[in-house]
Amino acid sequence: MSDAETSTPAATSGDRPAAKLTLVTLTAMVVGSMVGAGVFSLPRRFAQETGVAGALIAWAIAGTGMLMLAFVFQTLAVRRPDLDAGVYAYAKAGFGEYLGFFSAFGYWASACVGNVTYWVLIMSTIGAVWPALGDGDTFLAVVLSSVGLWAFFLLIRRGVKEAAAINRIVTVAKVVPILVFVVLALFCLDTDVFVDNWGGADYAGSLFNQVRGTMLATVFVFLGVEGASVYSRHAKRREDVGRATVLGFLSVFAVFASVTIVSYGIMPMAEIAELRQPSMAGVLEHAVGTWGKVFVSVGLIVSVLGAYLAWTLMAAEVLFVAAKDKDMPRFLGRATSEDVPVPALLMTTTLSQVVLVVTMFSDDAFNFALDLTSALSLIPFLLAAGFAVKICFGPDRAKTSGRSTRPELAVAVVATVYTAFLLYAAGLKFVLVSFILYAPATFLFAQARREQNRRLFSPREALICAVSVAGAVLGVIALAMGWIEL
Repeated sequence: MSDAETSTPAATSGDRPAAKLTLVTLTAMVVGSMVGAGVFSLPRRFAQETGVAGALIAWAIAGTGMLMLAFVFQTLAVRRPDLDAGVYAYAKAGFGEYLGFFSAFGYWASACVGNVTYWVLIMSTIGAVWPALGDGDTFLAVVLSSVGLWAFFLLIRRGVKEAAAINRIVTVAKVVPILVFVVLALFCLDTDVFVDNWGGADYAGSLFNQVRGTMLATVFVFLGVEGASVYSRHAKRREDVGRATVLGFLSVFAVFASVTIVSYGIMPMAEIAELRQPSMAGVLEHAVGTWGKVFVSVGLIVSVLGAYLAWTLMAAEVLFVAAKDKDMPRFLGRATSEDVPVPALLMTTTLSQVVLVVTMFSDDAFNFALDLTSALSLIPFLLAAGFAVKICFGPDRAKTSGRSTRPELAVAVVATVYTAFLLYAAGLKFVLVSFILYAPATFLFAQARREQNRRLFSPREALICAVSVAGAVLGVIALAMGWIEL
């Protein structure tokens, strides 16, 4: 969100026209959404699972898979220009209203949980000098995070112009410390340490397990690649949505991979794995001294606050558009004269608050929230990729703009296989926890149907609902019995 005149990402109300976003603004939105808390945690996250070889393979898989997903969003923006709000709209068009609702809710919930990681990381950063904050999961840390959470709610509620003015500054400022880290780490890189870290430490396991263990971390840092498609209805030119998606992805992929790989040349893998978050600060402190830690810590706070702002706006936008399409209750489709969807924004902040409280009971609050965010986002991504495959064959093909090509089909298939593999990599734990969130959300869908005096479920929708409820029940039982832990 770079231009003041295009600072109305929330949907408009009444007959006011939606603001039109340029290619530069859309690209900045993608970059701003992707560069947040995740990149500052990468050194430790990777060192806990894999060495240099595994990291290179993981980034190659993640880079290819997410690039294919970016191409999918590019293709769908062109082939189905009638669909707005990207991830949610594609799932609905391809697989029906109920799965479209699940996609909207899952994407929204992943954004809310992801926002919690920002506050946990900020408090953990400050906790290095104020021990009472711990790793961001103490009672005091949760209280202070809650204050910040609701302060941003009030800021955005005043109007998006004020919020966009802040984000315009931080979108640029957040990239500087990350680039400085990469450059300094390259100058300080110790080839002997790098070689020792090549195959991974003894605790890392087989190469396959190393790569699998890092997959959810790569998903988290790439969340936001779909940011331009979420705001597709605001684009000045429809084709800019796809271009911004690919440009934004390519801009940050090299940076993310570099942050991970150069860290292996500074410290032994086992030592990186023991660093407190943000681990990038600890790595740079080891390389250049205390000032490096301070520099990264300040950059992190600026970056995270900017990403939090962008994701809060995107989460509210998804709820708002779904309500306007009558797939969410009517009250979520209300907006103020300043184009702020307050009910959707309030619901977004409330869920983040609930998850923030839950982090106090987690053994590793940051990693738990990070992995849950990734797992929740996978079903919406899988449905979007599946829709891209479907329009190459099914009845939807006739509705598309232009003819689908074989390369487009190949891209869609690869993106679908990649997201399916990520669900496998996430493991049963996070799939079950995701269902615990998904199943109760059906009440919102039921309310929307009642408002339209429509039948609650079709036979297929009833089956999907039954599966989600069964998954939620299993998840609750697994938590209660201690089979899975937060």
